[in-house]
Amino acid sequence: MEQFNFNNELSDKIALVTGGTKGAGKAIAERLLKAGATVIITARNAPEQENSQLHFIPSDLSKAEGTQKVVSEVLFTYGRLDILVNNLGSSVTPAGGFSVLTDQDWESTLQANLLAPVRLDRGFLPQMIDRKSGVIIHIASIQGKLPLFESTLPYAAAKAGLINYSKSLSNEVTPKGVRVLTVSPGWIRTENVKQFLETIAKNSNISMEEAQQSVVDALGGIPYGRPAEPEEVAELVGFLVSPRANYLTGTEYIIDGGTIPTI
Repeated sequence: MEQFNFNNELSDKIALVTGGTKGAGKAIAERLLKAGATVIITARNAPEQENSQLHFIPSDLSKAEGTQKVVSEVLFTYGRLDILVNNLGSSVTPAGGFSVLTDQDWESTLQANLLAPVRLDRGFLPQMIDRKSGVIIHIASIQGKLPLFESTLPYAAAKAGLINYSKSLSNEVTPKGVRVLTVSPGWIRTENVKQFLETIAKNSNISMEEAQQSVVDALGGIPYGRPAEPEEVAELVGFLVSPRANYLTGTEYIIDGGTIPTI
């Protein structure tokens, strides 16, 4: 069996991570950088702490012109893209179920969570197919299978669509040399989540641990007992895009600490 250098296994690869300035996206970008890849990140706003080793492209990927800007700049600057991690995800719709959601709520959520990856894939796939080489990762969510109608109905529907699309795309392009995979995290302990828990703790006059447990209970329980760390999601992605995972394609990988209660 061929031996790989895990520490420098992506040294000849060009990678793009969307939503790569914070949370899981930031952790994924840093993980790929440590493996030797040239890493590009994109988001609407610049990272709070600049990393000169990461090429940042400011862009709003929820708009068609935003995705085209990123595709054009990457291909002009580097001539190719080897790894595309569609990590961008957004859910800013109001709570209250179906009746409070407007067409704009649905459209903006679908644009960011489903159509942005579709457009980026369409922009980068031709050169991957020409070279018979490439990896595309779609970061979905366990809400694609375990939706929370009270607060994230459009987001859950968009992620379910992304999972379905990812499988279909894999069937089409894997024979042409491009691997396509889905990673569906559960609850992740990002900085935004920490601030959210602090707000709950303050408003309810409880500890941070009690605030976290209240969210765990609302999710139906997490057997592992806590949310994922961004670096844990990044480690899975780092493996999946590596040469060690060459035979893996068309599959969804759930990383949720056991949250989904069914097989």
